[in-house]
Amino acid sequence: MLTVDYDLLDVRPGMRVLDLGCGEGRHAFEAYRRGASVLAVDWGQHEVATTAEWLGAIAAAGEAPAGASAAVARGDLRALPVPDASVDRVIASEVLEHIVDDRTAIAEIARVLRPGGRVAVTVPRYGPERICWGLSDAYHANEGGHIRIYRGDQLWERLAAAGLQPTDTHHAHALHAPYWWLKCAVGVDRDTALTRAYHRLLVWDLVRRPWLTRTAERVLDPLIGKSFVVYADKPATPLEGAVSDDAAAGLARA
Repeated sequence: MLTVDYDLLDVRPGMRVLDLGCGEGRHAFEAYRRGASVLAVDWGQHEVATTAEWLGAIAAAGEAPAGASAAVARGDLRALPVPDASVDRVIASEVLEHIVDDRTAIAEIARVLRPGGRVAVTVPRYGPERICWGLSDAYHANEGGHIRIYRGDQLWERLAAAGLQPTDTHHAHALHAPYWWLKCAVGVDRDTALTRAYHRLLVWDLVRRPWLTRTAERVLDPLIGKSFVVYADKPATPLEGAVSDDAAAGLARA
């Protein structure tokens, strides 16, 4: 299940792609299959091991084109083990909301991107996330949990403050928002008949990609999409001034 639109991110063969907070590697896998040289980074030892295992399986199955490469590293997003201006694309999906010093993490993204490079950042969307927080403390108040809820304009401004130029935005995973509202309402650690049934629906949608649910999600994403996605470029020359009023106003829908 991808949150990032790879056409908007414009991942091409031979590009150097950094997947930050890679989790179990879903975004790294797609970049690898598209022919990129991928480095997946996460702080969790289990996540690093799982991603490495699956990247190896992709290579063994011949699913990555010639010239593509993949590696995994355990690292802190506030001090990336990557040289300045060395990567073409960065993905930071559902990770910044876990980091206390998110400004340093964003500054690191700007540091490692080459001029002309692009980053895709995804975070939980304000409205659906606020409902989850209101229904359940256990949803977020735990070790390694979500420590903030971003407004769209707030994330835009933090990217711009780091010298990046935000461009496109969209929302994703509308069908997942009611599932998490339900989980928070009944207890995130409880497994009920209703939550199991909804989970089966999500798995079915992921595997089969039927027209009905794909259409429903496209319609509902602007309204209740659980994730907010913003793309930003590192200019070839330093930005002068702040983000334009028109661009910032466009984030009111986030």
